[in-house]
Amino acid sequence: MAQPKKKTSKARRDSRRSHHALTPINIVACPQCKEPKKPHYACAKCGYYNGKEVISVATE
Repeated sequence: MAQPKKKTSKARRDSRRSHHALTPINIVACPQCKEPKKPHYACAKCGYYNGKEVISVATE
């Protein structure tokens, strides 16, 4: 297997890792019940997606 001829500098190493940062989760309000939910997901509280009920959620 090939071996590196020179030591990789800290600047080159860290530049390569510049895209490894985590991004926060995007949260939107459900149009039906105003609860926070992930975009393009059905709401876990009311079961609605795109104005239609797609999941039947049991109410207490």
